Amino acid sequence: MSEVHTKRDRLRINEIFHSLQGEADSVGFRTVFVRLTGCPLRCQYCDTAYAFHEGEWRDIDSILETVESFDANHVCVTGGEPLAQPNCPALLTRLCESGYRVSLETSGAMRIAGIDARVSRVVDVKTPGSGESARNLEENFAWLTPHDQVKFVICSREDYEWSKAYLHGHWLTERCQVLFSPSYMQVSPTALAEWILADRLPVRFQLQLHKVLWGDVPGK
Repeated sequence: MSEVHTKRDRLRINEIFHSLQGEADSVGFRTVFVRLTGCPLRCQYCDTAYAFHEGEWRDIDSILETVESFDANHVCVTGGEPLAQPNCPALLTRLCESGYRVSLETSGAMRIAGIDARVSRVVDVKTPGSGESARNLEENFAWLTPHDQVKFVICSREDYEWSKAYLHGHWLTERCQVLFSPSYMQVSPTALAEWILADRLPVRFQLQLHKVLWGDVPGK
């Protein structure tokens, strides 16, 4: 096999692990997480900075073999920023073809057009508190479907007010499910819940289940 062909089939993998999904529509289900190496963003609350550079090159067949070993129906491809690797869409399609319920966690800074329609895309909208709001790729909103979700990580009351205006300005609740999540240890979950209730926002409040169960532990 030529080196060119080998590179075409490979992705750099930081880790593959088995846990409960802590976020989005499949929260609570046993899920295999495939974490890809690399991310062009540097959000101030990032809890996976270890994935910026660490990882090994693996071909897609090898990745699928490891995923299969956990005997779970759900697979989440995450990062880092998975779409920063050009072979990510091929991996997503192969996972779908293998019968898994597949989700993609993406920063919202990379184009989601062309991703297999069977994949549930969880797209971050970066708030000012993240330090990366200038990276929001608004053209992605046109590609959202009811099968997808957008997520706002709220770092402060100012972030909440910004997010409330942003979701209305871009008609996000008419496109897909919208998730509001408190930034871990920065915003009280109770406070965010009360803000949503007071404003009667048509959004879904979400806590990161894995952090409730295990705290800020990598690989959980």
